Amino acid sequence: MALLAMGAALAFAACGTGGGTGTETAEWVDLGLPSGLLWAKCNLGASSPEEYGDYYAWGETTTKSNYNWSTYKYCTKDAEGELAMLTKYNTRSDYGTLDNLTTLQAMDDVATQKLGSGARMPTADEWRELINNTTAEWTTLNGVNGRKFTASNGKSLFLPAAGCRWDGELYSAGDDGDYWSSSLYESYPDGAWYFYFDSDVQSVDGGDRRSGPSVRPVRSAR
Repeated sequence: MALLAMGAALAFAACGTGGGTGTETAEWVDLGLPSGLLWAKCNLGASSPEEYGDYYAWGETTTKSNYNWSTYKYCTKDAEGELAMLTKYNTRSDYGTLDNLTTLQAMDDVATQKLGSGARMPTADEWRELINNTTAEWTTLNGVNGRKFTASNGKSLFLPAAGCRWDGELYSAGDDGDYWSSSLYESYPDGAWYFYFDSDVQSVDGGDRRSGPSVRPVRSAR
């Protein structure tokens, strides 16, 4: 299940855990991308490439049992618990006070908070770079559906189809993958850019900030 549109329409190695300045460590894949960016072998919270890992609302750094506006960190709520106004990362006055922040700050980037300085969530453009410089295929790893991205240097990255959390439920696990970027969806700032794929398509689009996709960290080459 793809995230809702915004506004009016709106041989793999194991991943390490523990240690670091946060609560996890990561192993990294060099796909020979033009930017030199390194991608983590596993989702945040996972110990192997096929594990789903944890799910986060955009800009939040802890997991929770319900993913909706009533529990979202950076907004005020109306009487029904729905979005009233945004309180951070806002580019439109009709959504609240403007701060014009369009990329997650380190304090709000769960990859940085869990893995330490240097690690972060990819931007929307970095997801596009991955798509444009690898060959992707829908496949399985140890019985788990997902997409494998193979670069010209022969190295690969597997992203499991981990689904997405809405309210208190996990939806579409095994059928699609939803992965946050660190980039605000500026036209409708109640959303952020995310990478979506299923067995047929892959795209970078706008998704609802309150929802709970997966996170795949990146870091610059040392």
